[in-house]
Amino acid sequence: MTEALIAFNSAATGAPDRGTFSIKVTDEAGELVGGLTARTWGGLCGIELLWVREDSRKDGWGSRILRAAEAEARRRGCDRLSTSTFTFQALGFYQRHGFVETGRTPGVPGGHADVHLFKSLTDSPHLRES
Repeated sequence: MTEALIAFNSAATGAPDRGTFSIKVTDEAGELVGGLTARTWGGLCGIELLWVREDSRKDGWGSRILRAAEAEARRRGCDRLSTSTFTFQALGFYQRHGFVETGRTPGVPGGHADVHLFKSLTDSPHLRES
């Protein structure tokens, strides 16, 4: 079913599917520190998941992982990024890295929302560490 939808989307837009990629960071003991999964298609890189272990969140790993994803997106011909985060997760992190809010989906348990974010890779200022 997925392949049929990809074929339909490619035919309708003229943009072939470029696939997925992931980034994984481990510590000296081989334990997962953090990572990211994303999909690229038609010049857009959609970040599906970015996670950093709680005890490593102040070490700059999120920023480094995000910069690595941006570099891979550019290598694949992308000029923009999109993602979403819940209001109790990483909204400030993404905003500090040049993402802008494009909408919200309410109804997340606890009175939260799913925040949709976008970033241009062609006109964004140099990123700073968070």
